[in-house]
Amino acid sequence: MVQPYKHEPFTDFSNDQEREGYLLGLQTVEGYLGQDYDLIIGGERVSTEEKIVSYNPSHKIEVVGRVSKANRELAEKAIRAAMEAFKTWRKTKPELRADVLFKAAAIIRRRKHEFSALLTKEAGKPWREADADTAEAIDFLEYYARQMLLLKDGVPVNSRPNEFNRYDYIPLGVGIVISPWNFPLAIMAGTTVAAIVAGNTVLLKPASTTPVVAAKFVEVMEEAGLPKGVLNFVPGSGAEVGDYLVDHKDTRFISFTGSRDVGLRIFERASKLNEGQIWLKRVIAEMGGKDTIVVDKEADLELAAQSIVTSAFGFSGQKCSACSRAVVVEDVYDTVLKRVVELTNQLTLGNPEEQSVYMGPVIDQNAFNKIMSYIDMGKKEGRLVAGGGGDNSKGFFIKPTVFADLAPNAQLMQEEIFGPVVGFTKAKDFTEAISIANNTEYGLTGAVITTNREHMQQAREDFHVGNLYFNRGCTGAIVGYQPFGGFNMSGTDSKAGGPDYLLLHLQAKTTSELY
Repeated sequence: MVQPYKHEPFTDFSNDQEREGYLLGLQTVEGYLGQDYDLIIGGERVSTEEKIVSYNPSHKIEVVGRVSKANRELAEKAIRAAMEAFKTWRKTKPELRADVLFKAAAIIRRRKHEFSALLTKEAGKPWREADADTAEAIDFLEYYARQMLLLKDGVPVNSRPNEFNRYDYIPLGVGIVISPWNFPLAIMAGTTVAAIVAGNTVLLKPASTTPVVAAKFVEVMEEAGLPKGVLNFVPGSGAEVGDYLVDHKDTRFISFTGSRDVGLRIFERASKLNEGQIWLKRVIAEMGGKDTIVVDKEADLELAAQSIVTSAFGFSGQKCSACSRAVVVEDVYDTVLKRVVELTNQLTLGNPEEQSVYMGPVIDQNAFNKIMSYIDMGKKEGRLVAGGGGDNSKGFFIKPTVFADLAPNAQLMQEEIFGPVVGFTKAKDFTEAISIANNTEYGLTGAVITTNREHMQQAREDFHVGNLYFNRGCTGAIVGYQPFGGFNMSGTDSKAGGPDYLLLHLQAKTTSELY
């Protein structure tokens, strides 16, 4: 019997030993800042002259590492290595594939504070956010290993006298994993190992802003005993390497997490038949959100304000699940808005290496410019009541920002900003609030703060999001507890950390034997 998994606990940093452990992790990471990292193709390390240079977004002249950059020739070599490895990996016992994940989880657990510290350095994550990212990576490894053990014998189907039928799952083939920078360990690891434990081989192309943590993860998978060629590390440009791999006739599936526009582009390219291709490529995509917290007049208003602030400004709003819209019933609008402004003004912004800092930088100059342009737009569309400033002299810091009195169709209320900006709009009643919450092209997460049971049921039926939360924030899905994925332009509703996620990386085969 497969034992259920209880998620990796978050670290209690009020504990002196844990606090010292994190500081030691930062020292460890500082000891290897600026190193070079190779591509890994078929188990062989490949160094290229052209490098992707990763910088610390809190201290933009500090180099975290230099990662070799793949080109099309090397991408082709990696595809061939993955195809060769697939011949044996697909026949490797699921128990052995799961054991690799269990071992990798144990390695990361032992080095938890080091990996979290690397996230602080490379992604600008404050302690708590980095710790949660690392814990989620461990969760994915443990959970998907157990899920594979549940699926390894297929599912029962009916047989008749003199006839025995089986329904089994087999792997797809070579997959391309294109992972994001905002959860550079958790999502990168989760999407990669889901494919691998199902018996597929993978080309991993991590985000160019956070490639070092991916390189370190690949090293862990090697240490855990993953055979050569099963996981190939090929960071590179989307235009050159990404398009080539998506288009390739031997690519069987693409697992992507990132922006709406890139996701749509991948979906379109993957739909085209290339010469020699004999299958329809499968696309697993999580593409972002424009997420709303609805506050009813019958609600705990302090809980509402706390939930909005935590969901909007955790990791500087750089989560696809972040609350960027607060839709508040008019009876309590002013009260909730006032309290949110008070809480927002109490938040600390600075270098996330310091434990006391709540909010660190945004990821890079492009993000800084984009977010500041939305803040300028917000000043025209609504009323600025908190924040609004930015400073990119040393790192990419933007104050947590709140806009009030926005129209439901304002650009600030419709477009994904991916930064520390939340907009408020007023609804005349709960029904209108749900209608406003649904008026974007996305459908990822949402939350409803209410004590009215009928309104909860109304939201269950009518609030069209993949993850709906009551009386809490709209971020922080836990693997195995709140499977994560959304509707509409938020992606393919591929529920990461859920019981059917591995099936997206498998195909069903029916066999029937007459006696």
